[in-house]
Amino acid sequence: MSVQKPVVMIGSWPPRKCGIGTFAEEALEFIQKHDSRRPTFVISHTDGRGDNVFPLMDIGRADWYEPVVERVRELDPYAVHIQHEYGLYEHVDENGEGDGNEGFLRMLERLEDYPTVVEPHTVHGRMKNHEERFIRRVAERCNVLLFKCHYQKWRLDWNFSRHNWERPRNIMIIPHGARPDRRFSIDEVEGLKDELGLGHLRGKHLIGLVGWIQANKRWDIVTSMWNDLYEEIHAETGQDWVLLGAGDIRDPNDRDEFQRYVSGVRLLEEKGIGHFYRFTPRGDVYYKVMGICDFIVLPTVDETQSGTLARIIALNKPYVTTAPLEGLTAQTLENGGGLLFTNRRMLHENIVRLATDEGLRWELGFRLYRYLMDVVSWEVIAGQYYEAYRAANAEVHEGRPIDIPPEF
Repeated sequence: MSVQKPVVMIGSWPPRKCGIGTFAEEALEFIQKHDSRRPTFVISHTDGRGDNVFPLMDIGRADWYEPVVERVRELDPYAVHIQHEYGLYEHVDENGEGDGNEGFLRMLERLEDYPTVVEPHTVHGRMKNHEERFIRRVAERCNVLLFKCHYQKWRLDWNFSRHNWERPRNIMIIPHGARPDRRFSIDEVEGLKDELGLGHLRGKHLIGLVGWIQANKRWDIVTSMWNDLYEEIHAETGQDWVLLGAGDIRDPNDRDEFQRYVSGVRLLEEKGIGHFYRFTPRGDVYYKVMGICDFIVLPTVDETQSGTLARIIALNKPYVTTAPLEGLTAQTLENGGGLLFTNRRMLHENIVRLATDEGLRWELGFRLYRYLMDVVSWEVIAGQYYEAYRAANAEVHEGRPIDIPPEF
């Protein structure tokens, strides 16, 4: 039996504390499951580790892409699947000048003989000039460009029209995947609390602020309101509710905000109505921490897509999040499982609404279950990735141009 050509993933990879690396790790797990006969390899930054991982990208070098291209040629892949975030590929020279991701574009040019699929993780609806130019150049150099939300594609028509640029015909919509195999039953929740060392929270209802603690996550919005919220919820339900802040810092530049956000939770902890739990938001423990919560509040002020939201969906947890905020709002409208807020009054009302209406929590959770299984399960997404790989192969090896119709 002939050996199948591999899929090669390029991007950030654990143990780096990076949401793109965590995303890529989960994505590749299900890409492997979709076709277990096909080998998979990873080309990562120099801090990547693991089986079949080649830590070759030293972004401190202007020509960091050269060893990447060389290794791809040695592997002779079926498809090259590239995860993109601007900061992952920005070379900064000795004068402190960034190259605007020129090295990334050179890598794509050097890989033109191989089927390439690029998956950018930051595509804003209203782009800055440099973002418009970059996306246009990437679309010209890769075979398939993956956007995660439909609005990103149809908004691109507007962005490009003011330059009289032709709309790319190789953009495919594949949403952010979510695990279909990490849900917990109600009967498991108290045991999970014990397993996590949170047995003292047995019998209490939990509202979660869960994930990487960054400046843009704004836990302080919720902690500053929790005293009043607790009193109102307790008066209506007679139940004990605790605000659970759980996560860790990722970017050292966010240390001041991290300390401020955690201090807010600690003050609530002294009153017995809050608790802080420090853990690295990655792997099974991430799902277990979120699994013990009745619902999640995601008060971020700057997101396009969100790995935290993917885990909320995976666990079918009702949630409250900020709007209008790019992918968070778009996906919340599509899944029907979350409540949106635009000001403090709406945030207050929606938290109270979810905490005092168990039937609503079940209804929103079921909507998220259907959305997970039908739309964003990694098992579904892996199949869509393979559609992109096949289209890229057909263009490179058979000369069949990709022509994906517009959204509207």
